[in-house]
Amino acid sequence: MVSVASNVLGTIGTVLWCIQLVPQCIDNYRKKDCEGLPPLMLFIWACCGVPFSIYLVSSNSNIPVQVQPQVFTLLCLFTWAQTLYYPPVKFPMKKVALYLSLFLGVAIALEVGFIIPLRNLYVHHGVHWPVLIFGIIAAIAQPVGLFPPIYEAYKRKGRVVGINFGFLAIDLGGAFFSLASLAVAKKVDLMGSILYSIVAALELSLVISHFIWWIRVGRNSPDEDEAVEDPDTEELQAEATFVDAETGILDAETGSQEKVAEKVVVAEV
Repeated sequence: MVSVASNVLGTIGTVLWCIQLVPQCIDNYRKKDCEGLPPLMLFIWACCGVPFSIYLVSSNSNIPVQVQPQVFTLLCLFTWAQTLYYPPVKFPMKKVALYLSLFLGVAIALEVGFIIPLRNLYVHHGVHWPVLIFGIIAAIAQPVGLFPPIYEAYKRKGRVVGINFGFLAIDLGGAFFSLASLAVAKKVDLMGSILYSIVAALELSLVISHFIWWIRVGRNSPDEDEAVEDPDTEELQAEATFVDAETGILDAETGSQEKVAEKVVVAEV
């Protein structure tokens, strides 16, 4: 009975982690802007799917579990492509397609190259440690991918920008259901428990950070969502104001006049 409960909870967690990025993809498409959503996060997660796939397929896990990292990787790649194509990065479509093609080529080569020999070692010879190494790499990479958005929130004094909270809710649900499945399992999976706990804690920190920002600042700034500034480029985006040294007249757009003797550039603070 415990095994059945564990399987059901684990399946729910797996399904949630298969579709977690769908709300984020839709949100990016509607806004045509990925300000605040770090491309590095999606790239790390896409990379994370490769060792996860090697680990789960080589260890002869059930089919739904083997499919999960493939779906996860494809969604991460699609979202990563959005962050490269939409502002603020704005790479040309050909460049984005080239990056995706290179990634897929390397990922497929790695999976095929490692799964065939490792599965043979695992199933026919009982050698488990090479497969476990890939599981550990994937387990470390997944929470590491959450540090870029945490840093983005830190730069904005706690505000979470560009990350869809529906995505966070589904991802948190996946972590909690997976933890629950381990809690009722007959055998304790220490590595899985640590991984899911870290992921849940990091994502909760984003939610709490934004809530604190809203309490302190956001609720008093109703127009805050109309313009989101990147703290790294605020100084570069500051409008240059030109002061005519002879007449003292400002020309904020072009800084030019018919009779200008001398101009001084003053950066607005």
